[in-house]
Amino acid sequence: MENGHILDVPRCALHSGTGTGKTSMVLTAADILLLSGESNKILCLGPLRVALDVWTDEALKWEHTQHLRIAKVLGSEAQRKAALRQNADIYVTNYEQLPWLVKYLGDDWPFDTVVADEATKLKGFRLRQGGQRTKALGRVAHKKVRRFIELSGTPAPNGTKDLWGQMWFLDKGAALGQSYTAFMDRWFGFRNTKDPKTGRVFTERYMFPHAQDEIMGLLKGLCLTLDPKDWFDLQEPIVNVVEVELPPSARRHYREMEREMFTVLAAGQEVEAVSAASKSMKCLQAASGAMYLDAERYGKGVAVEIHDAKLEALESLAEESDVPVLVAYHFKSDRDRIMRDWKDQAADLATDEGLAAFRTGRIKIGLGHPDSIGHGVDGLQDVTNVCCFFSQWWDLEKHDQFVERVGPVRQAQSGHERPTFIHYLVARNTVDQLVLDRRNTKRSVQDLLLDYMKAKR
Repeated sequence: MENGHILDVPRCALHSGTGTGKTSMVLTAADILLLSGESNKILCLGPLRVALDVWTDEALKWEHTQHLRIAKVLGSEAQRKAALRQNADIYVTNYEQLPWLVKYLGDDWPFDTVVADEATKLKGFRLRQGGQRTKALGRVAHKKVRRFIELSGTPAPNGTKDLWGQMWFLDKGAALGQSYTAFMDRWFGFRNTKDPKTGRVFTERYMFPHAQDEIMGLLKGLCLTLDPKDWFDLQEPIVNVVEVELPPSARRHYREMEREMFTVLAAGQEVEAVSAASKSMKCLQAASGAMYLDAERYGKGVAVEIHDAKLEALESLAEESDVPVLVAYHFKSDRDRIMRDWKDQAADLATDEGLAAFRTGRIKIGLGHPDSIGHGVDGLQDVTNVCCFFSQWWDLEKHDQFVERVGPVRQAQSGHERPTFIHYLVARNTVDQLVLDRRNTKRSVQDLLLDYMKAKR
């Protein structure tokens, strides 16, 4: 059905949550389009992490898509130009490259099919204003592109008003209006609202009661929603492993710690492991993005950030999720960095204030340590069915207790007919992967470490 929608509707949207197979669906459809001659060259857009790994990794998973040639239009300008010269089927790049790409290709734009992954990135498009990236894409979206496919888990994360920009790339305003102003004037009105704290009166937009049904009716032919409960056993969590690649500098620090139990960070700070157990912990810290310095020399709890790959992956997951995300961390430095980046959209569930804020459902990220919210914290299943392990750790029991805060039993007890999603952010070729093996096989840490070192040799 999903592939049929993509093939039958040249300009369409597929709305389906993370881990439900959107990428494999598109790759299957792409193979058919290329084989039949309906498409010649396909451009896939996405966040940098997605462009780097997701499309190539997913193509290799399936026998019928392994033959697809994928070129990554990333890196320096010379590297991007070289990628465009490759004879590939699919070219992948990140949204940030759009202004350069459209300008560089000019009238020689070769892509007859565009796939916009995490299509909410297009929500800010406006005919006369908007961001430079969407404006650049808008110049070719209807003149040069025959097929336009949008993928999203949450097409309207901030309300229905987010839809106009995305839908313009599909039908040039035929369904929702020729401009954003026309769209807002048709389905939204103005009203005065008084701030209960300050007493200040301000004007805000509100959606007319009839608007939701009318808008959904107009978009019915363009958009297809895949509901996981129609396809998955609600009693089994849906597991999604999100692999991230360490940047070269972080990979160097990781390897030095792994081999020599010592590394020197960019600002000259020294990080040393005094035992095998300490080395394992330091490697896990490096995989997550920040390494702790020696307490006696630099002070207690001082950590230095060495990469943000997992932060970018978390951002993608959170934007794709239509509910708040319960995030497990092991190292306080990870909690602090997430709180720093998400500001008032993240809550520390170790505090009464943070827990109360998260339970309102208006906070995007709820941060908890498995040791502190494995027991005694209830009601989270009414807020979300999605949890994410940002940092990895060995303790299987604490892991399972954390998941069960929003797990299948809790969901069923509260009458929610929806699956539990578990996302693991894993740095490729690191101890992170050993932790997953421990959880999957319940083998001893010792056996896993031995196997890991055999593979390294």
